[in-house]
Amino acid sequence: MHVVPGLKVLYFGTPVVLISSRNEDGTANLAPMSSAWWLGQSCMLGLESSAQTTANLLRERECVLNLPSSAMADAVDRIALTTGKPAVPDRKAAQGYRYEPDKFSAAKLTEQASELVRAPRVAECPIQLECRVVSASPFGSPAPFATAFQVEVLRSHVEEKLVIPGTHYVDPLGWDPLIMKFCEFFGGGHTIHPSRLAEGWKMPHQLQQASV
Repeated sequence: MHVVPGLKVLYFGTPVVLISSRNEDGTANLAPMSSAWWLGQSCMLGLESSAQTTANLLRERECVLNLPSSAMADAVDRIALTTGKPAVPDRKAAQGYRYEPDKFSAAKLTEQASELVRAPRVAECPIQLECRVVSASPFGSPAPFATAFQVEVLRSHVEEKLVIPGTHYVDPLGWDPLIMKFCEFFGGGHTIHPSRLAEGWKMPHQLQQASV
């Protein structure tokens, strides 16, 4: 039997992405998000229009999509409730967000120079995708509240152990992405780390953390 609960959140399960971009003063910004999907050599990203990353992508027209493994949940969670905007919107402040100008340090991650774009890569991420922005469009209903970005992947960096020898393919058995489902972190089908984001969004979850 199906019911009609009037779902408030539709995050059924997507990979976590750490988007690195350049601020107006040339410093690096790093933001976790999970509204991304790929087709061919392109990716669609959904970002809140008021976010610092959105402003950076619209201005710089480039970014790096860093894909963390499930083992990196702790690093991602450290910056889950942070924003690169000095003036934190009231709604975000009420959820527990705070201004953080140095996201890399806050996450305890390392900047790594990119080859084709100015935004840095995250050295610890097993997969890093240097991208340029192709288009940006308002998104959301009944009134647009987000921006949908189409980006083109210019260069992919993948840890050698994840590439099937002699091919140009990632080994799906070796790659264990960090997944976000309804504001909770999952890896290998199991919840792996408590989520600050779920707490900020007041998700009614009572999850048992799996041992890793």
